[in-house]
Amino acid sequence: MPKSTLSWSESAVVALICFGLFTLWSVQAVLSGFPDARFTDDGNWQMVGVELVLALAALLYLRARRFDIASLYPQPTLAGTGIGLLLFVACWLGGTLTTSALGVAGEGDVIAFSFDQTSLASRVGLAVVNGSFEEVFLLGVLVRGLRGHGLSVALGVPLLVRVLYHLYQGPLGVVWVATFGVLLSLAYVWRQDLWPPVLAHILWDIVPTL
Repeated sequence: MPKSTLSWSESAVVALICFGLFTLWSVQAVLSGFPDARFTDDGNWQMVGVELVLALAALLYLRARRFDIASLYPQPTLAGTGIGLLLFVACWLGGTLTTSALGVAGEGDVIAFSFDQTSLASRVGLAVVNGSFEEVFLLGVLVRGLRGHGLSVALGVPLLVRVLYHLYQGPLGVVWVATFGVLLSLAYVWRQDLWPPVLAHILWDIVPTL
C-alpha cells in the first residue's frame, strides 16, 4: 500500500535530488557577489529540461520507496483556481509588507533580472514547469512527507530548502521567497490541494517578466 510519510533519510534524498544542484549554483552566486541574472530562451529551455530530468529521478526514487506518487499531480478545479489567484495576490502583498517592515527593500538589495532575450513561450514554459516542480516536491513530498515529525518540522525544513536554493537573489529576494514559501505552505496544509500553490507560483514566475 502506498505511503504518504517519509523518513529523515528519504526526505534528504529527495531534497538532494531535486534541489541539491540548484543550492550549489545559488551558493556559487553568493560567493561571486550576487551577479545579475540574465535569462535567454536557450537557458530557459535548458532549465526546463534539467527540472524534468530531476523530477523523473525523484519520482522513480519515491516509487521505489512506495510513496503515493499518484497524489503528486495537481488537479485543476474552478475553486482551486480562484484560491490560487487570491494566494498569488496575498503572497505579493505579504512580500511587500515583510520587506518594508524588515527594511531590506533598498536599491542595493535588488538583484537585476533581465528577460530581454527571452520569448513569451520560453517564459511561460519555464514558469509552468518550475512552479509545478518546486511545489510538487517541496509541498506534496517534503511538507506532506515530514508531517509525522510535527507541523513545525514539516513547514520549517522545506522552507529552509526553498531559501537555500534562492540565496542567489540576495537579501531582498530571500525575504520575498521566505514569505512566499510560508504562505504557500500554510495554504497547502489548510486544503491539502497542490493546485492553488502551483498556480500561484506559476503566476509569480510569469507576471514579473511581463
